[in-house]
Amino acid sequence: MEQAAQAIALFDERPFFERALQHGVRHGILVPEKLAAMCQEAPKGMVQIARYFGTEYLRPDLELARTRLVNLVSLYLEDSCDGDLDRAAQSLRDHSLLSRSKGGSDMLKALIVMPQSSHFGMQEERVFEDKHIPLLAKWSLRSLTEVQAERAARSHAATLVEAAVWMAAQFGLDADDLEDAGKDAEAVLRTALLVRACRRNAMPDWPAFEKMVQGLRKKYAAPAQVPLGPPSDLPAPYAAVVRSVLDSIVQDLPRILDASVGVRRLFDQTPAFLGRYFWSEDPLAEIEHHARSTSAVWDKATEGHGDDSALLTLFLRIATGGRHATLISEKTALALVKKIQKSGLDADLPRRFIAEHAPADLRGDYLQLWNAFIAEAEPVLRSDQVHATADALALLRRECNVGG
Repeated sequence: MEQAAQAIALFDERPFFERALQHGVRHGILVPEKLAAMCQEAPKGMVQIARYFGTEYLRPDLELARTRLVNLVSLYLEDSCDGDLDRAAQSLRDHSLLSRSKGGSDMLKALIVMPQSSHFGMQEERVFEDKHIPLLAKWSLRSLTEVQAERAARSHAATLVEAAVWMAAQFGLDADDLEDAGKDAEAVLRTALLVRACRRNAMPDWPAFEKMVQGLRKKYAAPAQVPLGPPSDLPAPYAAVVRSVLDSIVQDLPRILDASVGVRRLFDQTPAFLGRYFWSEDPLAEIEHHARSTSAVWDKATEGHGDDSALLTLFLRIATGGRHATLISEKTALALVKKIQKSGLDADLPRRFIAEHAPADLRGDYLQLWNAFIAEAEPVLRSDQVHATADALALLRRECNVGG
């Protein structure tokens, strides 16, 4: 019994081509005339394979070519016939041996040009070229189990890429745009699904992405409230990969909605989130957005005033932690002086405000204005002498905007 089991195991380990051949002979599927034709084809096939991968003049190359021929036929028969020996024998009967070998080679060529990664920066033209021949040489000696595992992994990557292209197209980006961006397909899908949840109609650049996340944080208190879901017209082949990506977003949502962490810090400075989401890289747009944001803050704070007294009033209010204003009343001026005499001021706060929000070409002038003023005014404003308050108020009336 043990010997029989060992014999069966040995039989099962033989190349599928040999097993199909033996099965066909045993069951009368392959007649002697067909076997004779195969015997004539085999040497021709071996020479062709040896020449393709090296040379047909060396015995080791011819022996390796025989192994490759048998394995290529085996790969094709077992894969195309789902391991059914009867169907495999019929395939050998109805077609030439070299066509089955070519079928195995074509199957491997198709595998080799499939994407290995879902990263758009690593996509190549899906055409088999001479540079791929060394890879074909390796795969022509692999087992079907290895081929199927590699094909499954590459099919998943290819489906991710196709799904990302489809989703991005719904929001105005084409495949060329994604290849130029060079991001991962999963990152594109995650952002596209967030864009859907936010009911936006375009894939974002960084300013728009940041605004989108801030909007999510304001609108939703808990991850379960975010209306994530696939498009109703999503092609069926993409359903599984999109569902998987949706699940990954759900895992990210607690951190995405955490307003205690800045958007830039989370998505562009946190290792676990680097490259995990997509936004279009447009440095000019970011600079323009920053300029617009800077201008808006500055314009609101200065109320459109650019004279020295209005600016010094604003800077002094900032230095004392007060509300932005370019004009103060006598009463407010007195309260301001008393506050400074009691707890002082922070001269660096206006400097930071100028650096962050003032028009770039005027920052130097504004810093010089503030520095000159504070050098003269701070000793007077902080003084505790008898007439200090009166002197301080006189200084503010002279240098700042103090109204009735």
